[in-house]
Amino acid sequence: MRIVYHAQSLIDAHLVRDALEQAEIPAFVSGEYLIGAIGELPAMGIVSVMVPDAAVDAAEGIVRAVDARLAEARAAATEGDFDAGILPA
Repeated sequence: MRIVYHAQSLIDAHLVRDALEQAEIPAFVSGEYLIGAIGELPAMGIVSVMVPDAAVDAAEGIVRAVDARLAEARAAATEGDFDAGILPA
């Protein structure tokens, strides 16, 4: 199995895994159960999504598409927070 996505959060990892599974690509979220050890382990780079070696090429396009949508959603949420006065400019 190979890592195709390093997640910023557990939710992101599951969104990527679900998109891969909808495309009939088996996927596994690695590091999911290590989240409870934050403080003892480094906070970044713990959770990733893995697929079988034979599915890496097929998975990469799906992963890029989901990651792009997640980045857009994060940017929109951040802009909305600034516009709403929730975060200082």
